[in-house]
Amino acid sequence: MRPELIKEVKYVPYSGNMAAAEAMRQINPDVVAAYPITPQTELMQFFADFVANGLVDTEYIPVESEHSAMSACVGAAAAGSRAMTATAGPGLAYMWEVLGIASGMRLPIVMTVVNRALSAPINIHGDQSDMMGARDQGWIMLFSENAEEQYDNLIQAIKIAEDERTRLPVMVGMDGFVISHAIERVRLLPDKAVEEFIGEHKPLYPLLDVDNPVTHGPVAMTDSYMEFKRQQREAMMEAYKVIREVGEKFEEAFGRKYEHIETYKTDDADYILIIIGSTAGTAKYVIDKLRSEKGIKVGLIKIRTYRPFPYYDVMDAIEASNCKAVGVFDRAETFGALGGPLYSDIATAMYLRNKYYPIVSFIYGLGGRDTNVHHIEEAIDKVMQKAAGKEVPLINYLNLNE
Repeated sequence: MRPELIKEVKYVPYSGNMAAAEAMRQINPDVVAAYPITPQTELMQFFADFVANGLVDTEYIPVESEHSAMSACVGAAAAGSRAMTATAGPGLAYMWEVLGIASGMRLPIVMTVVNRALSAPINIHGDQSDMMGARDQGWIMLFSENAEEQYDNLIQAIKIAEDERTRLPVMVGMDGFVISHAIERVRLLPDKAVEEFIGEHKPLYPLLDVDNPVTHGPVAMTDSYMEFKRQQREAMMEAYKVIREVGEKFEEAFGRKYEHIETYKTDDADYILIIIGSTAGTAKYVIDKLRSEKGIKVGLIKIRTYRPFPYYDVMDAIEASNCKAVGVFDRAETFGALGGPLYSDIATAMYLRNKYYPIVSFIYGLGGRDTNVHHIEEAIDKVMQKAAGKEVPLINYLNLNE
């Protein structure tokens, strides 16, 4: 961190929702359009307070639905505004149609997703089925382990989305209630430093530039549609480099390191767990416990960037270890497929390197089901059994009532 900023950093007890709202206040977007939905509601309440108290210059639009929220953000971003929103679970599902419009029009919208289970049955608690269901809609996807990461990721997301090499929307996910409503320490950066880091918004081809008229959202027939999609793919691949570069700049400015993945004690690990989100924190505790008490060498790969997926980063970490087997943790189902979404990506990563490591798939935490130390230890035991050549079910449900 730059020495002059050290004394200006504030240590505060914030929930994930408070941290996300604070990041939005410092970003000071031109337009925010949102509809309240548990467990995102208080995030927008906090931000609405900032608007009412004159702490931001934002045009805040309390729309009638999530479909309208994303539509308003699309219009605002196309006009040349810096636009943000937030949603959760069924709200993200409701705006599904417009997600593809935002990415297809290459609009750098940034959205917090407070991860929540999808219906039915109705459930307001956290899992990652919402974002996993939207993973092919062309959005860059980042996930946070805790409130401070959500704060940092949102600030970085602005620079990632607005980079001319990408111009793609970004959604940043945090687990509902476990992160969104839990109070923990967050180190807030100075307002001026955040403003300098994200820089001035420089819109490309805005609708309000009447001297240079453009068409947004035209019909693309059979002779041009594929080329649009090919360009989107190329932009997403460029995003891989942009995310890394922005993370390096963030570390240089503020001393907090962010890469596509975070590795924890993988160098000498015999067994590796791969996890997204808050459960990575529980896994770190269990890893330390097993190493100190039983000498079992377990490591962790935490996925921060989910789209574009960091296939080679994951394999570099696995191949640099003593890995005998891998446990992949999915907080979402993929009905009709083997394992969860993350499982499929890890299997693809191994295929790309022509390497095979035994994989055990774990489905956990659906609908907010608790996943504690005991359940992580149970999972590690199954990974060890797999490494020893024993028969282990391909898909394992943690903490399931049977």
